Amino acid sequence: MSRPNSRNPRYKGVFPVVPTTFDAAGGLDLESQKRCVDFMIDAGSTGLCILANFSEQFVLSDSERDTLTRTILEHVRGRVPVIVTTTHYSTQITIARSRQAQELGAAMVMVMPPYHGATFRVAESQIYEFYAHLSEAISIPVMIQDAPVSGTPLSVPFLAKMATELEQIKYFKIETPGAAAKLRELIRVGGDAIEGPWDGEEAITLLADLDAGATGAMTGGGFPDGIRKIVDAYAAGDREAAVAEYGRWLPLINFENRQGGILTAKALMLAGGVIQCDAPRHPFPEMHPATRAGLLDAARRLDPLVLRWTR
Repeated sequence: MSRPNSRNPRYKGVFPVVPTTFDAAGGLDLESQKRCVDFMIDAGSTGLCILANFSEQFVLSDSERDTLTRTILEHVRGRVPVIVTTTHYSTQITIARSRQAQELGAAMVMVMPPYHGATFRVAESQIYEFYAHLSEAISIPVMIQDAPVSGTPLSVPFLAKMATELEQIKYFKIETPGAAAKLRELIRVGGDAIEGPWDGEEAITLLADLDAGATGAMTGGGFPDGIRKIVDAYAAGDREAAVAEYGRWLPLINFENRQGGILTAKALMLAGGVIQCDAPRHPFPEMHPATRAGLLDAARRLDPLVLRWTR
């Protein structure tokens, strides 16, 4: 078998983030959660990612994380690969979360570099050790999430060094400004050590990132059927069709990235009857009615599966 690399990755395609569903009182709604997952698979998701920032992981207790990890992985039952986000400042806790995810059947874990608040950062040498210990502790791939929210610069040479030297560090979700340029340079510098150069940020830069060599996309979960049209056309070598589909879906992509944000997928799922409640947990603000109206207007013009899945 040939060695996995960016031309022969183990995982590629569209892996949307699964939103966390709450009831009106703020508790976990596991029945809605299961329907949400079923819809996302039916809508063509190549795989799923859970407990990410777009899953509102920052409002979840440790016990709720455990419940969601077990519930979702058991419900998916291997239908698609699942990436579990296991980010924590502590190396020890990140390893414990990642081992649990692996034991429960996760295909991969996604981890940001250690940070806390606006000022708690660690030096590059400590970041290297953080990922080195994690790589040694598990036998599934690690995706480094290179996101502005961490406030931690990760240079291309540093990312390529970790990919080259650490066994499980093979996937990279690039969300920083100028993502396409960074992806292109990462692939050039890291070569075959870069198995999975991935696009993020709700697909707002998807076309440029595909042109740069991205082989995976981690987007919002509301309309994976639309994102698949872009990614599948590009993977088939039909860039013109991909450009056309990107232009067609861009108003909705843009609305999620610039207006609806984290709550977009849940608002669409509520409108389509997939889930029972789309509220976030306090103090995260609920979606403004005008924002919701604009989102649904943009969606109805495209007729995504989310609005008709329950019919």
